[in-house]
Amino acid sequence: MLGRVTLVRPLEADDHDRWRELFAAYRAFYRLAPDDAVIDRVWGWLLDPAHELSGLVAEVEGAVVGIAHHRPFARPSTGTVGLWLDDLFADPAARGRGVGRALIGRLQELAREQGRSLVRWITAEDNGTAQRLYDDVAARTRWVVYEAPPT
Repeated sequence: MLGRVTLVRPLEADDHDRWRELFAAYRAFYRLAPDDAVIDRVWGWLLDPAHELSGLVAEVEGAVVGIAHHRPFARPSTGTVGLWLDDLFADPAARGRGVGRALIGRLQELAREQGRSLVRWITAEDNGTAQRLYDDVAARTRWVVYEAPPT
């Protein structure tokens, strides 16, 4: 039986295979079609120090059980820069072991260390499990998100 999260650290090249499994599972959870090209592109971004996207992994007893992708984002209305959490996923076998909480906690530490004004993210309206955690560690906003395709 797995214990609690013992380490949250930056993603490394050696994490590729496990990261790929977890990111593919994350995409499947959100009903996104399998797409190796997308997964390869995101991995390339994560390993490119010039790209804005960075990654964290959470370990339990030396095994990678969770991932988080994050990046800075400008906040013109406040004249600050925040930290945007794009993707957060815990292996279903490790749920309830503090994986999501540990990853968010580390992002909050990074935000402080980097002088960011906050950590922000979105989740699916029907993801009640995640929302229970998020309601415990953050404040729900009054904002509604819209998306428009390029024309």
